[in-house]
Amino acid sequence: MDMSIARRRMVEKQLIGRGITDAKVIEVMSRIPRHLFIPEALRDQAYGDYPVPIGEKQTISQAFTVAFMTQSLELDGDEKILEVGTGSGYQAAVLSQLADKVYTVERIASLARQARRVLDQLACRNVNLKVSDGTLGWENEAPFDGILVTAGAPAIPDEYRCQLSIGGRLIIPVGGREQQDMIRVTRLSESDYREEKLLDCRFVPLIGSQGWDGR
Repeated sequence: MDMSIARRRMVEKQLIGRGITDAKVIEVMSRIPRHLFIPEALRDQAYGDYPVPIGEKQTISQAFTVAFMTQSLELDGDEKILEVGTGSGYQAAVLSQLADKVYTVERIASLARQARRVLDQLACRNVNLKVSDGTLGWENEAPFDGILVTAGAPAIPDEYRCQLSIGGRLIIPVGGREQQDMIRVTRLSESDYREEKLLDCRFVPLIGSQGWDGR
C-alpha cells in the first residue's frame, strides 16, 4: 500500500468530506504518518475509517474523531495543552504541530513507551509524556489553555475544570461505558463554565480514581 496516497484519500474523504474546515488541522493530518502509530501487523488498516487496536484493549481513534476534537479546541498555536490518554501517541503528534506545548498522560506504561519512541522518531520535541492516573490531570503544569480527553468519562472530573485556564476549552466524551456525548467546556471565569454537546461518540472507558473502575 502506498501510505501517502492512502493518507491523502483519508483527508479528502474522512476529514474534508465530513466537514472538517480548519486548514491547519487538515494540513497537519495530511503530513503526519498515521501508520507509524499502529502495530506493524495492522498498518494496512491505518487509514481506514474506523478505530484500530493498538494493544492493551486500547484503540487509535478514527481520523475524523481526531480531527474533530482538535478542531474543537480552536487552537491559535501558542497554547499549552493537556491530553489525557496518550494511547498510540497520534493525537499528541497532531497537537504538537498546532500548539506550543503538549502534556500527555497515559496510564499503561507499555503504550507510553511505544508512543514516546514514535514521537521521538518524528521529532515531536514539545510533547511531555508521563505514566499516571490521567483522571487527575497534571496539576504541577496547570493551568492549560486546552484539555483533550481521549476516553469516555462517567462525569467530568473536577480536576479538569480546575486545571483549565480562563478562556480555555475542555473536550471530553461523557456518558456510559458504551456510548457518550462529546462535550466542550469553556471556562468563562474563575467559577463560571459553559458546556456544549458537540456530537454522539463512542470511546474506550476513562479508567482512574475520578473515572471508571478498571476491574
